Amino acid sequence: MKKHIAIIAALLFASTGAFAEEHAAEALKHAEHALTHGKAGHAPQLVDHAENALKHAQQAESAASGEAKSHVTAGIKALEEAIAHGKQDHAEVAAQHAEEAVSHLKAGNS
Repeated sequence: MKKHIAIIAALLFASTGAFAEEHAAEALKHAEHALTHGKAGHAPQLVDHAENALKHAQQAESAASGEAKSHVTAGIKALEEAIAHGKQDHAEVAAQHAEEAVSHLKAGNS
């Protein structure tokens, strides 16, 4: 019985890690797209990608722990700033926040 419980616990732990990694990777991908659009002056597209990145980052944050979680949390705050400035059509400032988000999400993924 103890073997079965240990196996189930290991599988749950492994699937949680995969869940976090999948969402962290998607968050990073969208944050990078947001940054690219922000640097090009495309505020509406930056907002679209930053909002998608934010959704994935929030899901990754719930499954992350330790230093990785701290970076994902900081990335979320940067994405929220990027979205706020992007909605005001401040593409350059939004891109700076998107760049910060990318940096934190990369650190959280390593």
